[in-house]
Amino acid sequence: MTFIMILLAVVGGTMLSIQAAINGQLGSKVGVFKSAFLTFSIGALVTGLLILFFEPKHALTLMDVPKWQLLGAMFGVPYIVIMVLAVQRIGAAVATVAVIFGQLTMSMLIDNFGWLGNESIPFSMSRLGAVVFLGIALFFIYSSSKPKAAPAKKTLQQAAANE
Repeated sequence: MTFIMILLAVVGGTMLSIQAAINGQLGSKVGVFKSAFLTFSIGALVTGLLILFFEPKHALTLMDVPKWQLLGAMFGVPYIVIMVLAVQRIGAAVATVAVIFGQLTMSMLIDNFGWLGNESIPFSMSRLGAVVFLGIALFFIYSSSKPKAAPAKKTLQQAAANE
């Protein structure tokens, strides 16, 4: 079951990269906030249908849970808006690796300290190594994606001297 969950998470990650690339293009044509609005509108519609047809009954409703837990829904908005902006400027690969770097770093803090009601998973050197290597990967992906400087135009004098 663990392997299936990891595989599903990888599939989810691939979908986020595709979404970021598409939303970056859409955002550059119609606007960042319109692109984000479309994402959330379609997402709300699809999720509503999934709830209607597949969600089992639960003892608590959204109004019964601690109110701080409802704030999690707010964190998707900055993510979508940031990605629409970032992909346009730095590309899908750099933006995605940067997001994963941020996710990994914060996730390890949440795990280590057991924040937000999660079970504590202690920090380790192998986890530190993962963050360091991902940071190095981010550096290399970013530095290899920078546009190369265009060759300087020859002046008329230099062109004449070469002939």
